[in-house]
Amino acid sequence: MSRKNEVDLGRIALLEVIRNEKEKTWDVLAPRYGVTNPNPPWKTSLVAMCDCLADSGKLPALDRRRAEDELAESVYSDVPAPERQLLALVHIMLSRGLVAEGDLAARMRAVRSRLEAV
Repeated sequence: MSRKNEVDLGRIALLEVIRNEKEKTWDVLAPRYGVTNPNPPWKTSLVAMCDCLADSGKLPALDRRRAEDELAESVYSDVPAPERQLLALVHIMLSRGLVAEGDLAARMRAVRSRLEAV
């Protein structure tokens, strides 16, 4: 992997907050709501996002997989699989400037606000 494709293994404060929300992982939430599907409802969107990033050339699949493996072994080793993949993808996107941390934080606040209003 070329230097520009190396993953930044530094912790990202916004993602650390999510990583530490252990009671909100799919393996905890699914049984609480009687859901038996082992895959979270957002898994399909995650896979589609990865495919779109690869197809556009913004994040080739092999680069993403290598970076995910590195992040899974170090930064997100204590996170369950579906959430680990999601956090790794966002980590990579933030590190490469594909999304701005402030924009992501604002979007997360908006989604959380909608969910809490229900």
